[in-house]
Amino acid sequence: MFADEAKVHLKAGKGGDGSVHFRREKFVPRGGPDGGDGGRGGSVYLKADTSLNSLMPYVFKTRYAATPGQPGSDQKKHGASGRDLVLKVPPGTLVHDSESGEVVADIVEPDVKVLICRGGRGGLGNTHFATPTNQVPRVADKGEPGEERQLVFELKLIAEVGIIGMPNAGKSTLLSVVSAARPKIANYPFTTLQPELGVAQIDERSIVFADIPGLIEGAHRGIGLGHEFLRHVERTRLLVLSLIHISEPTRQAEI
Repeated sequence: MFADEAKVHLKAGKGGDGSVHFRREKFVPRGGPDGGDGGRGGSVYLKADTSLNSLMPYVFKTRYAATPGQPGSDQKKHGASGRDLVLKVPPGTLVHDSESGEVVADIVEPDVKVLICRGGRGGLGNTHFATPTNQVPRVADKGEPGEERQLVFELKLIAEVGIIGMPNAGKSTLLSVVSAARPKIANYPFTTLQPELGVAQIDERSIVFADIPGLIEGAHRGIGLGHEFLRHVERTRLLVLSLIHISEPTRQAEI
């Protein structure tokens, strides 16, 4: 199954609260404040994974949250930081804000993590509020909330060669010949309804081909699904126009 667009809600973890505590031990009746700091909330990262070529996981699950930081405790013990959340996306994923449309990240390079939502800072314990005039502070900071965003993931496939053409023009056949891909091939238009990838091995080099669904007149203006299909050839280095000729009287197709 293939999906090239998904709307997700991401939330970083809240910082842990600082602690209000005073040292109380035998023979130390007035030990002073010893409340620890809260831990930092977990952040949300996106990471490109070359084993993925679809946003389908984010169609079924749309809400993700990192874990919050833990509160501080006595004896100046700091709370544990929340665990960061790393979400894997296909290379070529463009991330933009769903409300403003602002581009947040363009994730192209594999294995590179991009910070999307920063975790909240942990609150300070009451040890930080002691002064010569206030030696018994009964206040501490609350942890800050983590960043929260409503985002749109848009996939633009990364391929070196994009195969384009009219419907039923032999694009899938060409892909099956130059690579090990096995796309659906039939003698009717719009056999391919989603982009197909294939890898061709030339000497010691691998070249990625993308078979783009058939384009009709006016596709560049968004007619049909033109914009949805054309987005996948924006990053290609080379475009191959597939044409088919039906010869008479044998009616044999020549690509």
